[in-house]
Amino acid sequence: QVQLVESGGGSVQAGGSLRLSCAASGRTSSAKAMAWFRRAPGKERQFVAAVSRSGSSTYYADSVKGRFTISRDNAKNTVSLQMNSLKPDDTAVYYCAASARILWTRSRLDDYDYWGQGTQVTVSS
Repeated sequence: QVQLVESGGGSVQAGGSLRLSCAASGRTSSAKAMAWFRRAPGKERQFVAAVSRSGSSTYYADSVKGRFTISRDNAKNTVSLQMNSLKPDDTAVYYCAASARILWTRSRLDDYDYWGQGTQVTVSS
């Protein structure tokens, strides 16, 4: 099993920045591809960004491309999401996810086996 714990959420004004972190523990060798998803109020959980097992490949949702950057540090078992130029539409609970099966970047919820509890991000206009 892999446990994931997110941190770094909070409230920020539009145009501001936040950095989310996700720490993995337990059987971390099972955490291959990792990703961030988010769920806005009244909406389903949506893909935000993914990073491959090695960290060499990344993939982003169109809505965040050019503003968000995902990265991972395998030595520390962490994955981060740097969020710049935040918009009110980015308001959501952000979830860290890890796949035990997929090495490369994927955007489907079903490809991920482990999930964190989520961290709230609120962007005010």
